[in-house]
Amino acid sequence: MRNIKAIFYDVKEYDKEFFRKYGKDYNIEMKFLKEKLNEETVDLSKGYEVVCAFTNDTINKNVIDMMAENGVKLLAMRCAGFNNVSLKDINDRFKVVRVPAYSPYAIAEYTVGMILALNRKIHKAYVRTREGNFSINGFMGFDLYKKTVGIIGAGKIAQILIKILKGFGTKVIAYDPYPNEKVAKELGFEFVDLDTLYKESDIISLNCPLTKETKYIINRESMNKMKDGVMIVNTGRGMLIDSIDLIEALKDKKIGSAALDVYEEEEEYFFEDMSNKVIEDDILGRLLSFHNVLITSHQAYFTEEAVEAITKTTLDNIKDFAEGKELINEVPQN
Repeated sequence: MRNIKAIFYDVKEYDKEFFRKYGKDYNIEMKFLKEKLNEETVDLSKGYEVVCAFTNDTINKNVIDMMAENGVKLLAMRCAGFNNVSLKDINDRFKVVRVPAYSPYAIAEYTVGMILALNRKIHKAYVRTREGNFSINGFMGFDLYKKTVGIIGAGKIAQILIKILKGFGTKVIAYDPYPNEKVAKELGFEFVDLDTLYKESDIISLNCPLTKETKYIINRESMNKMKDGVMIVNTGRGMLIDSIDLIEALKDKKIGSAALDVYEEEEEYFFEDMSNKVIEDDILGRLLSFHNVLITSHQAYFTEEAVEAITKTTLDNIKDFAEGKELINEVPQN
């Protein structure tokens, strides 16, 4: 493998640790930056053949034009999603690769964790007892046993989630535009249309990608079709939910509770320490104020196994490019 220079944006200490550990056998000269990739930082890509970016970097037309001008030949996304990349503006000036899968178990298990924490108020109980208050007033939840869980998007993550949920004795229904009836039979769930899923579900989990069809799939119209007091869980993409509509539905108690590991305008906040700053996003601030909303900072994927897989796949993507091999994880630009 020839020597190749790569610049990594939006890098945390754990990213450095894993890339340095697993990158020893690769002939890649790596430069790590804390800063996100955007119009103000893209100049730093000059002299690098590879740019490695993450889920909350801004990769719009202006950034893409500057990357191409700087001689970038490969954009390596170290994540599965690429909705933050304006693919139509690349015009084949450089390649784009991604990490299509890492650990579906990590996200599925975390989804169940959020359901349990939100339902049984575990996160609130922890804070209360730390302050010496051992009252359980306000902490009543419900049994998952015999409840109906609706899954939107029945891919690999959802299938693992369904296996776990079946262990609680739940009834699982799912919607997917490409239903796999064989898998449904094997795992013991039923495919239904969206309206049926909205109507029958006690809990709804979003496990679908963000596309034109799924953008704001959870909005006021769809929420009005749901059971009163339904729980919504989103470990997929922030823009699957219209946050303003969600706030209104929480206020009038149509939605009973929400667990959100993603948020549609998360770029300025998630993965960062904002404890000494004012949350200027009024919508996020409002969501944080609800006692029945649990928000975490896009950490569903964050296990050792998942970060290891992301690291190795990213390095292999760069290696394949450097050696002129087929890019099996290439993102089509049209």
